[in-house]
Amino acid sequence: MTFLQVPFIARALAVLLILAVVAGPVGVLVMLRGLAFSTDTIAHAVFPGVAAGFVLAGEPGVLPGAAVAAVLTAVVFTALSARVRSDTSLAVLLTSMFAFGVILVSRRSSYTADLTAFLFGRVLYTSPAQLAQTAVLVAVVLVVLVLCWRALVLVAFDPVTAAAQGYRTRRLDLLLNVLVALVVVAGARAIGTLLMIALLIVPAAAARLLSHRLRVIVPLACAVAGAASWAGLEISYQASVVYGWRLASGATVVLALIALFLAAQAVHRCPWRGARRRRGAGAAH
Repeated sequence: MTFLQVPFIARALAVLLILAVVAGPVGVLVMLRGLAFSTDTIAHAVFPGVAAGFVLAGEPGVLPGAAVAAVLTAVVFTALSARVRSDTSLAVLLTSMFAFGVILVSRRSSYTADLTAFLFGRVLYTSPAQLAQTAVLVAVVLVVLVLCWRALVLVAFDPVTAAAQGYRTRRLDLLLNVLVALVVVAGARAIGTLLMIALLIVPAAAARLLSHRLRVIVPLACAVAGAASWAGLEISYQASVVYGWRLASGATVVLALIALFLAAQAVHRCPWRGARRRRGAGAAH
């Protein structure tokens, strides 16, 4: 029996591949804007919404609670960054929201188990309902990306030109923050708020090492995320079933992402790539 013939593993892979499709383009925008730390902050800030929803309504309340916290965090962060230094606003949001989430979770008797689940996820416990919810959120984000991709990319590369062409750069900043937050919400129950950061940041960084063309970087980031998801799940399954080693599936996926990033870095540093770039530069002159 292959690992894909196990229903709960097939659902886990499906949710990870769905997330990979949207994490690629959103992660590339985050990389272009240099917003890796803000993504980390938004992911942590979604945590109290997940905790509040779970405390108030159980499992059905997780997604609405996370969505409310995500949008609220994106709005507050965008507003604060216009008045104070962005790193200061990020630090304020990160500490206050995460502390609030820990307080909410600590009121439950299963404090440690719940906190671990919220932070690191339980990808193998993905239900059909959670898979459907993730697919709907990802579809919404993809539609917005298709409609606003040109504006978001222009602001990322040249905000001055974007403003001169009539784009509302502050609104586009808010839109990108909301999209990041929604992607984090989509993956919060599957791989957790902390591990979702890796899926947003690492594939885009690996793809950037392999190409300088945006039309190549985006699908390459999706491919890296998908390949790491497949490899991580298969490695954790084989280790658990064949060798009796218990490996956390979500964490194994992240380690697979890191391995692919290191491989991309090794390819980037290959002497033949450097010689090729130099020949290209010489031909341009």
